[in-house]
Amino acid sequence: MCATCGCGDPMGVRVIDVRGDVPAEAHSHAGHSHHGHGYDGHSHDGHGHDGPGHEGHSHDDHAGTETLLLEERVLAKNDALAGHNRDWLRARGVLAVNLMSSPGSGKTTLLERTVRELGAATPVCVIEGDQETTFDADRIKAAGAPVVQVNTGAGCHLDASMLRTALETLDPRGGIALIENVGNLVCPALFDLGEDCRVVIMSVTEGADKPLKYPHIFASATLILLNKVDLLPYVDFDVARFEHDAGLVNPNAAVIAVSATQGDGLDRWYGWLSERAGRQRRGDQLADRRGVLGLQR
Repeated sequence: MCATCGCGDPMGVRVIDVRGDVPAEAHSHAGHSHHGHGYDGHSHDGHGHDGPGHEGHSHDDHAGTETLLLEERVLAKNDALAGHNRDWLRARGVLAVNLMSSPGSGKTTLLERTVRELGAATPVCVIEGDQETTFDADRIKAAGAPVVQVNTGAGCHLDASMLRTALETLDPRGGIALIENVGNLVCPALFDLGEDCRVVIMSVTEGADKPLKYPHIFASATLILLNKVDLLPYVDFDVARFEHDAGLVNPNAAVIAVSATQGDGLDRWYGWLSERAGRQRRGDQLADRRGVLGLQR
């Protein structure tokens, strides 16, 4: 079980290739998943809590310390795997973009349109993250991009091991890998996948207060997309407040207003992607990676 969020069971993770030209299903590296390192919330240093020197102390006295140590181990192992992913992607000239949002923000619709309109000029592959089903991967396949579905089971986010399995299945060489993370504004912020850029997608139907309510995910963003702006005449959403609060949390992340259905602002989104893909292809240093920013957990 994951100490950071309570999700668990690495054996429930499935990486599914919906293209039909390679084996249809493969399990993630269970031995490397952040859920399955042999840690169960108890110390494994050979010292129990009931032996000499522990009289008068309950297990609860140590639970907080053990949980913190477990979280540090989990994140450290994930970050090491993420570093390998980043090196692998950089060597191939592939720009990896981690798309994070709550459910219903319009990520998949945005991806469909991006694949159709940008994919003609730049190779695009997609990794879809959901707890169950291949619904989103089927939509991306129909849009024309190579795609792998990662079903996390009880898990509420992707991790570096899951991404590595998906990348090995897709085998991209150049272009852009777009990663649709599991819909969740909390746990995906904690886990580096080895991506070069993070994009947080918000829709105007969700409320303008989200940057202050969920600051960690907005603080980790390279770019923020405000989606469904075509609905602004029909919803109570304060764009100025949203942009102001997002700037308080993360002054370095630009906000681009878009409509994935109507096309508003998508030229700026495509330009942003293309510029970074060009830098990655040339091997330029991307200064907005986690290690350079020194993002705090």
